[in-house]
Amino acid sequence: MQLPTATRPTTFKKTRDLFRLDGKVYVVTGGGRGLGLTMAEALAEAGGTVHCLDCRPEAGPDFLEAQARAAADTECVGSLHYSQVDVRDVPQMEATFATIAAQNSRLDGLIAAAGIQRVQPAIDYSQEHMREMMDVNYGGVMFAAAAAARQMIAHKTPGNIMLVASMSGKIANKGLISSVYNSSKAAVIQLGKNLAMEWAPHGIRVNSLSPGHIVTPMVQQNFDDEPHLEALWARENMMGRLSSPEEFKGAALFLLSDASTFMTGSELVIDGGHTAW
Repeated sequence: MQLPTATRPTTFKKTRDLFRLDGKVYVVTGGGRGLGLTMAEALAEAGGTVHCLDCRPEAGPDFLEAQARAAADTECVGSLHYSQVDVRDVPQMEATFATIAAQNSRLDGLIAAAGIQRVQPAIDYSQEHMREMMDVNYGGVMFAAAAAARQMIAHKTPGNIMLVASMSGKIANKGLISSVYNSSKAAVIQLGKNLAMEWAPHGIRVNSLSPGHIVTPMVQQNFDDEPHLEALWARENMMGRLSSPEEFKGAALFLLSDASTFMTGSELVIDGGHTAW
């Protein structure tokens, strides 16, 4: 395949306009709550029409509250929409992406944020649990990205894809006995580099985001099960605290907007300095 001739943008926007998403359409998997929902809300606040996919049959209170905030914000021209999709059901996911793109004659971006975690010693891990973890955390990301790229190419709207990885894909976290989870996130980091190379000729950018410890419902369950983990994780980074989902809204908007037009195949690490010791 012959790569396109490299060119620089011929028109330049004011800085504030680089982050505007008016008229653009996005999908966020794992967008029903937690980090996925918070990043979806950031895209809507910037003007995007955002479709949140999640495995729960109906939108939960967190999503409904975010949706109401977007609708009530007079400065926000974006919107949030919910659909039940299990990222392990590839035909369902493909059909949902196709419907969203057809309704709008475009698809501009994806945040692949669906993920699960299981804290368990490796010697106790079952094949069933390993397959479930990889099917969601790796397969769900891979096939969501492929579904998005397929629609971007079909509708000639090259866009941006962000894969949610983790700093856990780079290190062995103290106090987190979760070898399969960490391995799945390492695979996502590598996947992002390869998809960026493969889809660059189509004008599609692919990057990954590796957050540090975030207090989400999934992480809160870890603390409920093992209360000592919160203090342990907090003191393992340079800032001495854990993060909140809201601290990643700017990163999501940066990677999904024209503010990052020369960035692809990269990993953005936001971990409070955890991996920089």
